[in-house]
Amino acid sequence: MGGGDRWSSTHGRWAYQLELPAHADGRRRNPLRRSGFSSQEEVEAELEHARALLALDEDPHVRRKVADLMLSTLKDTRALPPVEEVRRKVRTRQDLNPTVTVTEWLSEFLRRKRKIDVTTRRSYEAHIRLYFTPYLGHIRLDRLRVSDIAGMFDAIEEFNDVITTARASGDPAQRAAVRYRRPVGPATMHRIRVTLRHALNIAIKQDRLIDFNPAAVVELPDAERPKALVWTDERVADWNRELHQRLAAEQQRRGTRLSRAGTINVYVSTSRPSPVMVWTPAHTSAFLAQAAGHRLFALYRLIALRGLRRGEAVGLRWKDVDLNAGTAGVHWQITQLGWEPVQGRPKTEASDRTIALDADTITALRAHRKRQAAERLAAGQAWTESGFVFTDQIGRPLHPQQVSDQFYLLAFEAGLPPVRLHDLRHGAASLMLAAGVDLKIVQETLGHVSSTFTRDTYTSVYPEVARAAAESTAALISTATDNGPRARLINLPTMTGDTTI
Repeated sequence: MGGGDRWSSTHGRWAYQLELPAHADGRRRNPLRRSGFSSQEEVEAELEHARALLALDEDPHVRRKVADLMLSTLKDTRALPPVEEVRRKVRTRQDLNPTVTVTEWLSEFLRRKRKIDVTTRRSYEAHIRLYFTPYLGHIRLDRLRVSDIAGMFDAIEEFNDVITTARASGDPAQRAAVRYRRPVGPATMHRIRVTLRHALNIAIKQDRLIDFNPAAVVELPDAERPKALVWTDERVADWNRELHQRLAAEQQRRGTRLSRAGTINVYVSTSRPSPVMVWTPAHTSAFLAQAAGHRLFALYRLIALRGLRRGEAVGLRWKDVDLNAGTAGVHWQITQLGWEPVQGRPKTEASDRTIALDADTITALRAHRKRQAAERLAAGQAWTESGFVFTDQIGRPLHPQQVSDQFYLLAFEAGLPPVRLHDLRHGAASLMLAAGVDLKIVQETLGHVSSTFTRDTYTSVYPEVARAAAESTAALISTATDNGPRARLINLPTMTGDTTI
C-alpha cells in the first residue's frame, strides 16, 4: 500500500495503514494500522496527521523517535500527539521519549549532582523520598502539571494535621507512627519547591525533556522569617503559667510523677510567643553562671557572646585558635544530617572568618585546654587526638545534638525560659547592637554575607535599651525647655473673629 492508504470495509467503517521508518538495525517495522473510523474525512484527517508527524525531520534517527512517540502515545491515549507540540520538541532537540517518570528523572538528576556538598545532597534526597516520589513519582515527566504539584502541597498540609493529632493523642501507636516526622512549615515548603524547580530546570536546559517548569508557577504561602521576641517579664509569666498547666496535665495523663527527662521534654515543647526567643542580658548572665562549672562552658560562652553557629562551635580546632592574639578562626564545622555528624568547611566565604575574643572568653578557653589536657592524661591510650577544641572525655569530636541536649538541661536548671541553642546567636547579635557595636562588625562576626541580612534578621530590642532610648529622646526636649527661653520664632499676625478650626 506504499506510504499510506485507506479503505472502507463492507460495514461502512474506514481504516488506514501507514509505513513507518525501519528500526536502527535496518529491520522493517510493522506498519501503523488504524481502523474504526466512521467516515472517509475522519480517516483522511488522521492519516494526514500521521504523515505530518513523520515529515517533521529528514534525519532517520529523529524519524524513528517520532514513530516511537506516535506508537506509545496511541497506546496510552488512542490518539496521535499534536503536531505542533512534537515540532517544538524536534526543533529544540528535546527527548521524544514520553515514558520518563518524575521518579526516574529525579534519580537521574541526583546522579548528575556530583559537586554539591553533603548537606545539600541529603536535603535533595529527603525531599525526593518524602514528597516527590510518593505524590508525583508515577506521573510522566512531560505530563506533570501545576495542579499535580499544588495537590502535593495540599497533601503535605493534610499530613501536618495527622502529625499534630497523633502527637496530641494518648495512643502510643499513633504517636509512634509519626515519631520521626514533624509538621512542614511554610519555609520548608518553599525549600521543597526550590528543589523540584531546580530539578525540572535541568530537565529543560540539559536534556530538553520538557519545555515548561510547572514548579515555577505554583503559589505557596509567604515564608516569612519569624520575628524574634525578647523574653520580657510579662511573657515569662504567661509562659510559666502554661508550663505548669501542661506539667499537671501530663502528670495526670500518665498517672505518675514525671521523670526528669519527661519534665524537660514538657519544658522544651511548651509553646512560646515566637519560635525565635531571645534572652535578656540578665538571662544570659544567669545561664553562663549555671554553665560555669560544666566542661563545655567555653563553648556556650562563645555561642552566647560571639554568635557562633552550633556546628561552628563544635567544629572549632585548636590550630585555628590564638589565645595570645585573642582570635579564633572559624574554618571548620560539624553539622548534623539526620543523626549522622558531618565534618566540612563553612558553606559561604563570609562564614569562613576570624573572630575576636574578649578577655574572659580567653580565660575560659585556657581553663578548658588545661581540663582537656587532664582528660587526655586520664584516658591514656584510649585518647583520640582529633585536634578539636571541644571533645568528649576521650578526645572524640562532639555530636552536635549532645551539645543542644546539654544546653536545654543547663537552661532548665538555671530556671530560665527556653530558647533554642541557635537563639543564643540572636542574643549575641542583640547584645552587640545594644552595646553600640557597628553593624558591619556585627555582620562580620556572625559570618553574614551582607549587613542588610544582619539588620533585617537581628532586630530584637531589649526593654531596658528601648526605655533608655525613650528617656534619652525625651531628655532632648526637657534640656531644650530648661536651658532656653520660650521665645516666639516667627511673628504671626494678630487674628480676629472666629478662629475655631
